[in-house]
Amino acid sequence: MAKPRSTFVCQACGAITQRWQGRCDACGEWNTIIEEVAASGIGAQIGAKAAQGGRKGRIFSLSGLSEKEHTPPPRLMTGMSELDRVTGGGFVPGSVILLGGEPGIGKSTLLIQACATLADQGHRIAYISGEEAVAQVRLRAERLGLGGSAVELASETGVEDIVATLSQGKKPALVIIDSIQTMWSDLIEAAPGTVSQVRGTAQTLIRFAKHLGVVVILVGHVTKDGQIAGPRVVEHMVDAVISFEGEGGRDFRILRAVKNRFGPTDEIGVFEMTGRGLAEVANPSALFLSGRDAATPGAAVFAGMEGTRPLLVEIQALVAPSALGTPRRAVVGWDTSRLAMIVAVLEAHANVRLGQYDLYLNVAGGLRISEPAADVAAAAALVSSLSGVSLPVDRVFFGEIALSGAVRPVAHAIPRLREAAKLGFASALLPPQPQDPDKKTSEGAPSVLSLTPCAHIGSLVAGIMQQARQA
Repeated sequence: MAKPRSTFVCQACGAITQRWQGRCDACGEWNTIIEEVAASGIGAQIGAKAAQGGRKGRIFSLSGLSEKEHTPPPRLMTGMSELDRVTGGGFVPGSVILLGGEPGIGKSTLLIQACATLADQGHRIAYISGEEAVAQVRLRAERLGLGGSAVELASETGVEDIVATLSQGKKPALVIIDSIQTMWSDLIEAAPGTVSQVRGTAQTLIRFAKHLGVVVILVGHVTKDGQIAGPRVVEHMVDAVISFEGEGGRDFRILRAVKNRFGPTDEIGVFEMTGRGLAEVANPSALFLSGRDAATPGAAVFAGMEGTRPLLVEIQALVAPSALGTPRRAVVGWDTSRLAMIVAVLEAHANVRLGQYDLYLNVAGGLRISEPAADVAAAAALVSSLSGVSLPVDRVFFGEIALSGAVRPVAHAIPRLREAAKLGFASALLPPQPQDPDKKTSEGAPSVLSLTPCAHIGSLVAGIMQQARQA
């Protein structure tokens, strides 16, 4: 009998090598490479038999784009508006969602609340836990006041047994797998949690969801750098990837869509952790701006966009003389390289010398910003802290700064301005909008806002310095 060929697979990134080594060349992690049988996995035995016996494939039917065989079923609405917003308007039947987050962030709490809401609507809901016993899950539900909901619970890790059980009786509307790293298949010759097991069990659950039209949510652990653990191929296999973010010292949580085949990406939902579970936050901008000290230099309100939702958040900057040969650059909630670029533009085109200062930049509330429209707000906060002049309390900032110092227009300017007007702001500093001969530049903007176009970063700095001289 021929000896089965083995390969060595990194459990952090899924890279395959032909020999064992202490450090993975692909991701740089240590002691993550283990030996696995190459001819193992879901369908591997069937594929081997087909190769030997010349097995014929079954004939399947083809249809065109214009043909409408049936009306697709409606989305599954949970009744939690923030969760439905992130998923693009509810769960699509037959979709598979990967939900990641740090331990203790509230993933199980969110899913139990969603399960209870759907079960109360008459749907069959199944919650499969591979980490906790049924009594532990039931205890959490009772603490949230959801002990009377008709949610089916099970503590099981065998993926074949799970699929066989759920296929009996009434078709479930939603199935929770908590977590995918604990699932295993007896067709795969590898330990639970390995790359082969995670990839194979995920494929089995995806095939089950597509065949029966069941919504399946896979809960995934995260690594030290915040990435979902396991092979990245799982993120490509599923229909949506959602991350649950938050800080331990704060009560609010952010649900962010990283990938969504049925809705917009980078959409967020905001929740607040309470004694009765997660409560939805109807006005996130007011939450992120609550408690701010508007009279302090170095604080600027940024009018941003998260998916389709406008969001106001405070950007705080501190410029302090440095006693070190190399000044510090500390950033929380923003891109460090973006800060370095803004500092270089300020020195080159606005004559603002920051090379001998320690710079600290923070996005208040723990929110992470990725769009370049925050450049103007960050620059305003830095110049304000350096000059000691407070920015206007009722003004918002947004705009992208180019390497030439020009302030470039950004998308969705009107929703940003409307959100600012709704929260009582009176003015906005924004880039000049593209001129349209058929429309006015400010068409659609709230009339209560005073708009101040800023075409160059030098104009922003000159205005703040003029306030400093007057003070």
